[in-house]
Amino acid sequence: MLDARCGTAVWVKHENQTPVGAFKIRGGLVYFDHLRRTQPGVKGVVAATRGNHGQSIGFAAARYGIPAAVVVPYGNSTTKNAAMRALGVELIERGHDFQASFEASADIAAERGWHQVPSFHQLLVNGVASYALELLRSASDLEILYVPIGLGSGICGALAARDALGLKTRIVGVVSAAAPAYARSLALGRPVSHDVSTRIADGMACRTPVAEALDTIHAGVERIVEVADDEIEQAMRILFTDTHNVVEGAGAAGLAALLQERGKIRGLTAGIVLTGANVDPQPFARILGEPGKTL
Repeated sequence: MLDARCGTAVWVKHENQTPVGAFKIRGGLVYFDHLRRTQPGVKGVVAATRGNHGQSIGFAAARYGIPAAVVVPYGNSTTKNAAMRALGVELIERGHDFQASFEASADIAAERGWHQVPSFHQLLVNGVASYALELLRSASDLEILYVPIGLGSGICGALAARDALGLKTRIVGVVSAAAPAYARSLALGRPVSHDVSTRIADGMACRTPVAEALDTIHAGVERIVEVADDEIEQAMRILFTDTHNVVEGAGAAGLAALLQERGKIRGLTAGIVLTGANVDPQPFARILGEPGKTL
């Protein structure tokens, strides 16, 4: 059904089915394994997140017996906040967006003498790259893969896995048109900040790009596609209808981009990554029940 709608064969990577409902868990486990071996006396960790990175931190920290505090912006997803608390983290609200929360997390880490877990780091990339390794080993004939961009660990991991396997798969980065900092930065060749206004793609709501991620993306990505919130919400409805999967906004962005480009890629074997399932019930109910929207 999804293939017919997209006009081509589509592989779907279900990272929305992990124990925390998102691909980020892979990076957290790799990071904490290294942290425990290299800093056995660490007192605690502090991280900033919109939700999925924080769940990864909570999941991994609990398994290594390390106290964890996670900083989120005011008005963050109630479902993601509850999930992080359930994993045992201390949830702290600071700032109006992710960047402000990240800056606050640095202050809290310094005050407590705790380790600050970055939101982008090569160890996190190494961990999340395993999802792309699984996909590309299973579908080595994949010709094009659409990957959402938040801070960039997911797409950097996909590029690394493709290159390690020696494949020619074209990887397309997807950003929210209401959070276009990475698209603007790649076009200009330098990091530039841009305000965020997306109502649904909180996992892609990046105001300030990471220079290291930009360099990696620029060197290996085919192109960047911007998708509007309406396109993302339509993709969420389609994924629920065609595959019976609950997917958050960022997780549906890859399909939104594929549908935007379906005329361009017709006949190619394509892939999308459902990066997360953690959407609040109220907006999801609204999206599914949107009157006049065609599925």
